[in-house]
Amino acid sequence: MYKHKKIFDRVLGYAPFIICFIILYLSETFNVISSINGLTQLILFIIVVSIPAFITKRMSYVDIGWPWGLVCIGVLVLINGEGYWIRKYIISGMYLIAGLRMGIGAIILLKKGYLNKELSRYEYQRLRWKKSGYSNIDISLQYEIMIQCLANVTFLALPAIIQSYNPQDFISPLEIFGYLLWLVFLIIEHLADLQKQRFLRKAFLENKKKQVCNVGLWKYSRHPNYFAEWMVWNCLIISSLPSLFYFYSIEESKIIWIGLLISLIYISKIMYNTLVYYTGAIPSEYYSKQKRPDYSEIQKKTNMFFPGVFRKK
Repeated sequence: MYKHKKIFDRVLGYAPFIICFIILYLSETFNVISSINGLTQLILFIIVVSIPAFITKRMSYVDIGWPWGLVCIGVLVLINGEGYWIRKYIISGMYLIAGLRMGIGAIILLKKGYLNKELSRYEYQRLRWKKSGYSNIDISLQYEIMIQCLANVTFLALPAIIQSYNPQDFISPLEIFGYLLWLVFLIIEHLADLQKQRFLRKAFLENKKKQVCNVGLWKYSRHPNYFAEWMVWNCLIISSLPSLFYFYSIEESKIIWIGLLISLIYISKIMYNTLVYYTGAIPSEYYSKQKRPDYSEIQKKTNMFFPGVFRKK
């Protein structure tokens, strides 16, 4: 009985992604691009993530696969999108910039040997597997990898797909607002990463390797980069709303449209759960408390995710 429950729980984990793909596939407008993207992401993840993970027993290759999957989405909508060319170029560029920023960074880490051992956030997954009674590492690795692959196939591709097929030959104020806000938070995310790199480099040179980063944006949030990444996806949702409402006015099935709306909003929940609980703040802090004696004090003074001058209880 317990074994059946574990299988059911894992199948249930795929359910939102399968539902989202069915919605896209049943759409008269998006079924072709969704199928092309699905095949592209599957090939990418098998070659770049699944096979290396099977050989090395490490899941860290996801950090290479998922951002390059965003690059693939950007290229696919640029080539196949049938909408207004300015909007198509903008949304494609947004995915290419975000994907290349993280994807090139992952390649650099790979070349420097940082992926020769499992990253701590994926080590934390093993603790979850053990707690849940999953003992087969190979199956667990491939299961988790395919969740990220399915995310690239469905929810994470949705803003690019919706916007690149909108033929309205003007950019609305809400889209402009979403684009500008996206740029602001992308810069904030990059700035937070740079601030932490400089802090760690300085700590290393001063032989203070266990210091907690609390400079710049890190004074207001323990994970400002994760918060900014979450807001980047919220901005993509905002900029997609005008295109989604356009498709409500044409002959697209209203049931499909409602499914697309729910899926678009659900992106925010997926990214929040990922950046806080799944591979973000919680796994990071589990190891930070072990490595850095002062981290407990920082937790008392600084918000974990949402920035603030004062610690929220």
